[in-house]
Amino acid sequence: MKPVRAKKHLGQHFLKDKNIAAKIVESLSGHQDYREVLEVGPGMGVLTEFLVQKKDTGLYLIEIDRESIEYLNEHFPQLEGHIIQGDFLKINPDQYFKNAFAVIGNFPYNISSQIFFKVIDHRNQIPEVVGMIQKEVAERLAAKHGNKTYGILSVLLQTYYDIEYLFTVHEHVFQPPPKVKSGVIRLRRNKRDKLPCDEVLFKTVVKQGFQNRRKTLRNALKRLNLPQQLNQESVLDKRAEQLSVEDFIQLTLLIQEAGN
Repeated sequence: MKPVRAKKHLGQHFLKDKNIAAKIVESLSGHQDYREVLEVGPGMGVLTEFLVQKKDTGLYLIEIDRESIEYLNEHFPQLEGHIIQGDFLKINPDQYFKNAFAVIGNFPYNISSQIFFKVIDHRNQIPEVVGMIQKEVAERLAAKHGNKTYGILSVLLQTYYDIEYLFTVHEHVFQPPPKVKSGVIRLRRNKRDKLPCDEVLFKTVVKQGFQNRRKTLRNALKRLNLPQQLNQESVLDKRAEQLSVEDFIQLTLLIQEAGN
Protein backbone atom coordinates (compact mmCIF):
# COMPACT_ATOMS: atom_id res chain seq x y z
CA MET A 1 0.00 0.00 0.00
CA LYS A 2 1.32 3.45 -0.90
CA PRO A 3 2.18 5.94 1.89
CA VAL A 4 -0.64 7.90 3.49
CA ARG A 5 -1.15 11.45 2.21
CA ALA A 6 -0.73 13.97 5.05
CA LYS A 7 -3.95 15.91 5.56
CA LYS A 8 -3.65 19.53 6.61
CA HIS A 9 -7.07 19.67 8.32
CA LEU A 10 -5.99 16.83 10.62
CA GLY A 11 -2.67 18.53 11.42
CA GLN A 12 -0.73 15.52 10.12
CA HIS A 13 3.08 15.72 10.00
CA PHE A 14 4.58 12.24 9.70
CA LEU A 15 7.85 11.61 11.55
CA LYS A 16 10.44 10.06 9.21
CA ASP A 17 13.41 9.58 11.56
CA LYS A 18 13.29 6.11 13.12
CA ASN A 19 16.03 6.90 15.63
CA ILE A 20 13.86 9.67 17.06
CA ALA A 21 10.81 7.38 17.00
CA ALA A 22 12.74 4.77 19.01
CA LYS A 23 13.89 7.45 21.46
CA ILE A 24 10.28 8.63 22.01
CA VAL A 25 9.10 5.07 22.67
CA GLU A 26 12.05 4.43 25.03
CA SER A 27 10.88 7.46 27.03
CA LEU A 28 7.94 5.42 28.31
CA SER A 29 9.16 4.17 31.67
CA GLY A 30 7.16 0.95 31.55
CA HIS A 31 5.98 1.75 35.06
CA GLN A 32 4.47 -0.98 37.20
CA ASP A 33 1.20 0.97 37.34
CA TYR A 34 0.06 -0.06 33.85
CA ARG A 35 0.22 -2.92 31.38
CA GLU A 36 -1.50 -1.26 28.41
CA VAL A 37 -0.54 1.64 26.13
CA LEU A 38 -2.72 3.74 23.83
CA GLU A 39 -1.01 5.45 20.90
CA VAL A 40 -2.95 8.52 19.76
CA GLY A 41 -2.74 9.44 16.07
CA PRO A 42 -0.27 6.77 14.87
CA GLY A 43 -0.47 7.84 11.19
CA MET A 44 1.78 5.40 9.34
CA GLY A 45 3.01 3.73 12.51
CA VAL A 46 6.55 5.06 12.92
CA LEU A 47 6.15 4.86 16.72
CA THR A 48 3.97 1.75 16.46
CA GLU A 49 6.86 -0.15 14.89
CA PHE A 50 8.79 0.16 18.16
CA LEU A 51 5.80 -0.07 20.49
CA VAL A 52 4.85 -3.52 19.16
CA GLN A 53 8.28 -4.74 20.29
CA LYS A 54 7.29 -4.18 23.94
CA LYS A 55 6.24 -7.75 24.57
CA ASP A 56 4.85 -7.22 28.07
CA THR A 57 2.56 -4.38 26.95
CA GLY A 58 -0.93 -4.51 25.45
CA LEU A 59 -0.90 -1.93 22.65
CA TYR A 60 -3.93 -0.09 21.27
CA LEU A 61 -3.99 2.55 18.53
CA ILE A 62 -6.61 5.24 17.97
CA GLU A 63 -6.67 7.06 14.65
CA ILE A 64 -9.31 9.31 13.12
CA ASP A 65 -8.03 9.11 9.51
CA ARG A 66 -9.59 6.26 7.50
CA GLU A 67 -6.62 6.07 5.07
CA SER A 68 -4.21 5.69 8.00
CA ILE A 69 -6.43 2.98 9.51
CA GLU A 70 -6.20 0.96 6.27
CA TYR A 71 -2.42 1.40 6.22
CA LEU A 72 -2.07 0.34 9.88
CA ASN A 73 -4.30 -2.73 9.42
CA GLU A 74 -2.16 -3.83 6.49
CA HIS A 75 1.20 -3.22 8.14
CA PHE A 76 0.40 -4.35 11.70
CA PRO A 77 -1.84 -7.44 11.33
CA GLN A 78 -0.78 -8.54 14.84
CA LEU A 79 -2.81 -5.59 16.21
CA GLU A 80 -6.11 -6.84 14.80
CA GLY A 81 -8.89 -5.79 17.16
CA HIS A 82 -6.61 -3.23 18.81
CA ILE A 83 -6.81 -0.50 16.13
CA ILE A 84 -9.63 1.91 16.94
CA GLN A 85 -11.01 4.27 14.31
CA GLY A 86 -12.17 7.27 16.29
CA ASP A 87 -11.41 10.57 17.94
CA PHE A 88 -9.46 10.34 21.20
CA LEU A 89 -11.17 13.53 22.38
CA LYS A 90 -14.60 11.90 22.05
CA ILE A 91 -14.09 8.34 23.23
CA ASN A 92 -14.82 7.06 26.71
CA PRO A 93 -11.64 5.19 27.74
CA ASP A 94 -13.72 2.89 29.97
CA GLN A 95 -15.02 1.27 26.77
CA TYR A 96 -11.53 -0.02 25.97
CA PHE A 97 -9.58 -0.08 29.23
CA LYS A 98 -10.58 -1.73 32.49
CA ASN A 99 -7.27 -0.83 34.13
CA ALA A 100 -4.65 1.91 33.97
CA PHE A 101 -3.01 2.69 30.62
CA ALA A 102 -0.29 5.01 29.33
CA VAL A 103 -0.76 7.44 26.43
CA ILE A 104 1.86 8.12 23.77
CA GLY A 105 1.85 9.90 20.42
CA ASN A 106 3.00 12.49 17.97
CA PHE A 107 0.03 14.69 18.83
CA PRO A 108 -1.47 17.02 16.18
CA TYR A 109 -0.51 20.58 17.13
CA ASN A 110 -4.04 21.90 16.68
CA ILE A 111 -5.55 19.64 19.36
CA SER A 112 -2.61 19.00 21.71
CA SER A 113 -4.03 21.18 24.51
CA GLN A 114 -7.40 19.40 24.26
CA ILE A 115 -5.62 16.04 24.50
CA PHE A 116 -4.02 17.12 27.78
CA PHE A 117 -7.33 18.39 29.17
CA LYS A 118 -8.74 14.93 28.37
CA VAL A 119 -5.79 13.35 30.20
CA ILE A 120 -6.58 15.47 33.27
CA ASP A 121 -10.20 14.27 33.17
CA HIS A 122 -8.99 10.64 33.21
CA ARG A 123 -5.92 11.17 35.39
CA ASN A 124 -6.69 8.24 37.68
CA GLN A 125 -6.57 5.89 34.68
CA ILE A 126 -3.52 7.45 33.00
CA PRO A 127 -0.33 7.23 35.09
CA GLU A 128 2.02 8.26 32.27
CA VAL A 129 2.00 10.25 29.02
CA VAL A 130 4.78 10.72 26.46
CA GLY A 131 3.88 13.21 23.76
CA MET A 132 5.54 15.12 20.95
CA ILE A 133 3.95 18.54 20.51
CA GLN A 134 4.88 22.04 19.40
CA LYS A 135 8.10 23.04 21.21
CA GLU A 136 6.64 26.24 22.68
CA VAL A 137 3.65 24.37 24.09
CA ALA A 138 5.88 21.63 25.52
CA GLU A 139 8.04 24.25 27.24
CA ARG A 140 4.93 25.96 28.61
CA LEU A 141 3.54 22.76 30.11
CA ALA A 142 6.83 21.97 31.83
CA ALA A 143 7.48 25.58 32.98
CA LYS A 144 7.68 26.34 36.68
CA HIS A 145 5.98 29.29 38.38
CA GLY A 146 7.77 32.58 37.93
CA ASN A 147 8.36 31.80 34.24
CA LYS A 148 6.54 33.92 31.66
CA THR A 149 5.50 30.82 29.67
CA TYR A 150 3.80 29.29 32.73
CA GLY A 151 0.03 29.31 32.21
CA ILE A 152 -3.37 27.70 32.78
CA LEU A 153 -2.53 24.25 31.43
CA SER A 154 0.87 24.30 33.20
CA VAL A 155 -0.91 24.65 36.55
CA LEU A 156 -3.76 22.23 35.86
CA LEU A 157 -1.44 19.50 34.56
CA GLN A 158 1.21 20.02 37.24
CA THR A 159 -1.49 19.67 39.88
CA TYR A 160 -1.66 15.96 39.07
CA TYR A 161 1.51 15.18 37.07
CA ASP A 162 5.27 15.66 37.29
CA ILE A 163 6.33 16.98 33.88
CA GLU A 164 9.72 16.72 32.17
CA TYR A 165 10.79 18.35 28.91
CA LEU A 166 12.86 15.55 27.35
CA PHE A 167 14.25 16.76 24.01
CA THR A 168 13.69 18.94 20.94
CA VAL A 169 12.85 17.58 17.46
CA HIS A 170 13.69 19.65 14.37
CA GLU A 171 11.39 20.36 11.45
CA HIS A 172 13.31 18.49 8.73
CA VAL A 173 12.56 15.01 10.16
CA PHE A 174 8.85 15.31 9.28
CA GLN A 175 6.88 14.92 6.05
CA PRO A 176 5.62 17.53 5.40
CA PRO A 177 7.90 19.59 7.65
CA PRO A 178 6.01 21.81 10.12
CA LYS A 179 6.89 25.49 10.43
CA VAL A 180 8.01 25.12 14.05
CA LYS A 181 10.17 22.82 16.14
CA SER A 182 8.65 20.07 18.28
CA GLY A 183 9.34 19.04 21.85
CA VAL A 184 8.87 15.70 23.59
CA ILE A 185 7.56 15.74 27.16
CA ARG A 186 6.80 13.07 29.73
CA LEU A 187 4.07 13.29 32.35
CA ARG A 188 4.06 10.98 35.37
CA ARG A 189 1.17 10.90 37.79
CA ASN A 190 2.06 12.36 41.18
CA LYS A 191 0.72 11.34 44.59
CA ARG A 192 -2.14 13.87 44.71
CA ASP A 193 -5.40 11.92 44.65
CA LYS A 194 -7.78 14.68 45.59
CA LEU A 195 -7.61 18.45 46.07
CA PRO A 196 -8.28 19.78 49.58
CA CYS A 197 -10.34 22.54 47.94
CA ASP A 198 -13.31 22.62 45.56
CA GLU A 199 -11.95 21.42 42.20
CA VAL A 200 -14.36 23.50 40.07
CA LEU A 201 -13.50 26.66 42.01
CA PHE A 202 -9.78 25.84 41.72
CA LYS A 203 -10.03 25.64 37.91
CA THR A 204 -12.02 28.90 37.83
CA VAL A 205 -9.42 30.73 39.96
CA VAL A 206 -6.55 29.46 37.78
CA LYS A 207 -8.27 30.32 34.48
CA GLN A 208 -9.46 33.74 35.64
CA GLY A 209 -6.06 34.57 37.09
CA PHE A 210 -4.24 33.90 33.82
CA GLN A 211 -6.83 35.53 31.55
CA ASN A 212 -5.51 38.84 32.85
CA ARG A 213 -1.99 37.68 33.55
CA ARG A 214 -0.44 41.16 33.61
CA LYS A 215 -2.76 42.27 36.38
CA THR A 216 -2.42 41.43 40.04
CA LEU A 217 -4.77 38.71 41.22
CA ARG A 218 -6.75 41.35 43.13
CA ASN A 219 -7.76 42.83 39.76
CA ALA A 220 -7.69 39.64 37.70
CA LEU A 221 -10.16 37.90 40.03
CA LYS A 222 -12.63 40.81 40.29
CA ARG A 223 -15.26 38.87 38.34
CA LEU A 224 -15.37 36.32 41.13
CA ASN A 225 -16.67 38.98 43.57
CA LEU A 226 -14.21 37.96 46.28
CA PRO A 227 -15.41 38.47 49.87
CA GLN A 228 -14.30 41.78 51.45
CA GLN A 229 -12.28 40.06 54.17
CA LEU A 230 -9.82 38.79 51.55
CA ASN A 231 -8.72 42.31 50.59
CA GLN A 232 -5.81 42.23 53.01
CA GLU A 233 -4.37 38.95 51.71
CA SER A 234 -0.87 39.63 50.32
CA VAL A 235 -1.19 36.80 47.75
CA LEU A 236 -3.61 39.03 45.82
CA ASP A 237 -0.76 41.49 45.20
CA LYS A 238 0.94 38.87 43.03
CA ARG A 239 0.31 37.93 39.40
CA ALA A 240 -0.92 34.46 38.45
CA GLU A 241 2.45 33.40 36.98
CA GLN A 242 4.08 33.91 40.40
CA LEU A 243 1.92 31.27 42.11
CA SER A 244 2.85 27.61 42.37
CA VAL A 245 0.24 24.86 42.26
CA GLU A 246 0.27 24.78 46.08
CA ASP A 247 -0.24 28.56 46.17
CA PHE A 248 -3.29 28.27 43.90
CA ILE A 249 -4.70 25.52 46.12
CA GLN A 250 -4.23 27.68 49.22
CA LEU A 251 -5.76 30.71 47.50
CA THR A 252 -8.79 28.63 46.46
CA LEU A 253 -9.16 27.42 50.06
CA LEU A 254 -9.06 31.04 51.30
CA ILE A 255 -11.77 32.04 48.82
CA GLN A 256 -13.84 28.96 49.64
CA GLU A 257 -13.65 29.49 53.40
CA ALA A 258 -14.36 33.22 53.16
CA GLY A 259 -17.43 32.51 51.05
CA ASN A 260 -18.94 30.07 53.55
